[in-house]
Amino acid sequence: MDDAEFRHPRLAAIYDPLDPGRGDLDAYLAMTEEFGARQVLDIGCGTGVFALLLAARGVEVTGVDPARASVEVARAKPGGERVRWICGDASAALPLRVGLVTMTANVAQAITGPEMWRTTLRSAYEALRPGGRLVFETRVPGRRAWEEWNRNASYGVAEIPGVGAVESWVEVTGVALPLVSFRWTFVFAADGQVLTSDSTLRFRERQEVENDLAAQGFEVEDVRDAPDRPGREFVFVARRPGTGRG
Repeated sequence: MDDAEFRHPRLAAIYDPLDPGRGDLDAYLAMTEEFGARQVLDIGCGTGVFALLLAARGVEVTGVDPARASVEVARAKPGGERVRWICGDASAALPLRVGLVTMTANVAQAITGPEMWRTTLRSAYEALRPGGRLVFETRVPGRRAWEEWNRNASYGVAEIPGVGAVESWVEVTGVALPLVSFRWTFVFAADGQVLTSDSTLRFRERQEVENDLAAQGFEVEDVRDAPDRPGREFVFVARRPGTGRG
């Protein structure tokens, strides 16, 4: 996977303006309150939108992501000093004891390799105190979301302050289930530069995810619907056995 939109400095800098509507994070904020979590590990924090929302609410947050360009964008934002930022995979945040671990948006699906997926789940388990929870989402494979990923449906032009107009669109480049690959294209009007970002997501069935969680010691407490995409995603709430406070 290339994932240049997270790793390339020019693309990381425009990631937020191109995706300003993050209503998908409302459910995660609500669950943070529901579970009374005061310390949170955000795996795949990207440009830090969710981590900073939590920090503004007085939550102690560690954000970890392998894309250095994205982490630097996050670190430079107002309030960035309130979050502990780490460039690396989930294991780089250890040792840690938190009440909640999150993987928002595409993070769980972007971890396509079985070994890295196991490592991520194991690291999340080790970061949680007894009674703590891991929360993440993954698309329902049967809804075949990738069939809507095409230029006609995704094409847009955004006027970004200090950057100018940027065209963007996505196209699927390969389907070999459970893997789906796609390419984002970005065209900068200011100088005509064209940048592309190739990504692959893994579409896991519900039972597969539950088995993977159980194998790492988790108890699946709940599988919820995503409020912003009803019927299209599984939202897993997995608990590390034991008792404790968030």
